[in-house]
Amino acid sequence: MALSKADVNNINVTAVASKAIQWNSAADGFEVGTLGGSMVLLTTATASGSANLTFDSSIDSTFDSYVFKFINIHPSASASFTVNFRDGSTAYDATKTTSYFRAYHQENAGGGVLAFDSFELNQSTAFQDLSGDSVITDNDSGISGTLQLFGPSSTTFIKHFMANINSIKAGSPPEMKDSYTAGYCNVTAAIDGVQFKFDSGNIDSGIIKMYGIV
Repeated sequence: MALSKADVNNINVTAVASKAIQWNSAADGFEVGTLGGSMVLLTTATASGSANLTFDSSIDSTFDSYVFKFINIHPSASASFTVNFRDGSTAYDATKTTSYFRAYHQENAGGGVLAFDSFELNQSTAFQDLSGDSVITDNDSGISGTLQLFGPSSTTFIKHFMANINSIKAGSPPEMKDSYTAGYCNVTAAIDGVQFKFDSGNIDSGIIKMYGIV
């Protein structure tokens, strides 16, 4: 007899965020499974005068992709927001090749799109600038955006990443920047850690959330 209708309230399975009820291996059993394409929140890091925000666990083969969400990241001093990756050692110094460009609009109505070679890396272990230029400390400034890391546990392929952030450039007049960074960690070792910091001063406040993508 085919099942044509089920009362979900009579199914003894507790659903949670990013999960769904699915059949299991039993002939007539249900279980909680993960929805394909779901973002699973793994870690939330909150800054308070922090030298950096570092994610050094839960980056493994569990997920094919990891997303970092920046929420109102505010510098203690005018500085550039940067990222680097750990490839098995204790240092955040993975070799990277990257590109960077941005769209901008000044408060006096000037705007355009620019590419900056000075923010791009060529087989470098240095921290990658994500903001391009210094971010001001005004309360209407700061950084919000996203970075996505692909296949970090691979020991065969390079590890791609892409970032898009919005920030306010220091200067007169202030300048809104929509910055795009992309590149790859040119290493065979797995990437098992990611660190974010300003190139001077501390992270005064803000939140970074790390998600695994199913």
